[in-house]
Amino acid sequence: MYLHGSSRINPNGHLEIGGIDSIDLTAEYGTPLYVYDIGLIRERASSFKSAFDKAKVKAKVAYASKAFSSIAMIQLMQEEGLYLDIVSAGELFTALAAGFPAERIHFHGNNKSQDEIKLALEHGVGCIVIDNFHEIELLDLICRDLGIKTKILLRVTPGVNAYTHKYMTTGQIDSKFGFDLLNGQADEAIQLVTESASFEMSGFHYHLGSQIVDITRFVLAVDEIFKYIKKWKDHYSYVPQVLNLGGGFGIRYTDQDNPLTPEIYVEKIIEKVKEKVSELMIDIPEIWIEPGRSLVGEAGTTLYTVGSQKVVPSIRTYLAVDGGMSDNLRPSLYQAKHEAALANKMTETPDRIVTVAGKCCESGDTLIWDVPLPDPQAGDLLAVFCTGAYGYSMANNYNRLPRPAVVFVEDGEAQLVVKRETYEHILQLDLPYNTKASK
Repeated sequence: MYLHGSSRINPNGHLEIGGIDSIDLTAEYGTPLYVYDIGLIRERASSFKSAFDKAKVKAKVAYASKAFSSIAMIQLMQEEGLYLDIVSAGELFTALAAGFPAERIHFHGNNKSQDEIKLALEHGVGCIVIDNFHEIELLDLICRDLGIKTKILLRVTPGVNAYTHKYMTTGQIDSKFGFDLLNGQADEAIQLVTESASFEMSGFHYHLGSQIVDITRFVLAVDEIFKYIKKWKDHYSYVPQVLNLGGGFGIRYTDQDNPLTPEIYVEKIIEKVKEKVSELMIDIPEIWIEPGRSLVGEAGTTLYTVGSQKVVPSIRTYLAVDGGMSDNLRPSLYQAKHEAALANKMTETPDRIVTVAGKCCESGDTLIWDVPLPDPQAGDLLAVFCTGAYGYSMANNYNRLPRPAVVFVEDGEAQLVVKRETYEHILQLDLPYNTKASK
């Protein structure tokens, strides 16, 4: 078991996060509970930024807010001097409510609606990443109606397999995202946007996928995009001012994961970019990246209360907790793996293997298969690590379960940043059915 950031075992033998005993956190805020180690997030943000500073490369580090978007998290990213990657009007609305500067927001997405685009333009979003031909037409029309010109990037698919779960790959040819480089779609898109008075084309964007720990994938993608940059320079006299290399930097969920540090990810990518611009004798473009998981994933821990157990002789023991796929959909969605420990028994020796099951009415609601724990009993506190990315973002009300609360911890202080849902919250959009009998 590996403890991330400020997490440690305190003298009481309990898990402590951000200087606070997890037992005290759950006594005050209940379970399930998402706990974020803010010091670790600050450390990761600083590492990405300083890596570019060390390389003496102009860059923008944007938080991919889909990992976890809330007013408090967006305010934290602003405090750390980051930009913001959004993919919907809901994420934009959250950012604006947080007071995040619109000019530091980059708007992504493969099916932006007319209302979403108009909202973004009216608030002065800094850049729109165009994903397809329909969007070129739609954005051009809206810009003309509003009498404005907007900065854009074209999203392209470099045809590089990220070798991650198939649901987390985005840079291969068979993808719903972006203009394909190999079949000429990107060439056609360049011609369309450069001929329009509505656009200021800053450059290109691509994203290979998520939870990538193989640096060669990132380096290969740089090689691929520069083959086309050379072509576009020769044919269209166009050289990008901006090259957005996306995110997807992997983190350590279990002992099987061996991610690199933010500094090494950036160092290796920039090394290849510098090599390619030297070959083409062009200025190095401003480099943008979009870490999400790698900023907040390891900083998150979910705390659960242990409930029932079921022993299947000679097969396994199921240990149920008071959450599950309603607060962490990733294991059910794409077999994501996590490590866990009993937060109130951190110094006891794990002496049995259990499978952690959720309380949802689905056989697939299993959080962790075969985890060693020390004699778990009802009322114990289970900590599941590295749930800071896509936990709350994918949380849902399946079986009408309320979504958990979210707490930030740092230097011995805790702050509630998302309230726990109540049953009344779940019902607040429901309307009664007026039956014939009641008319």
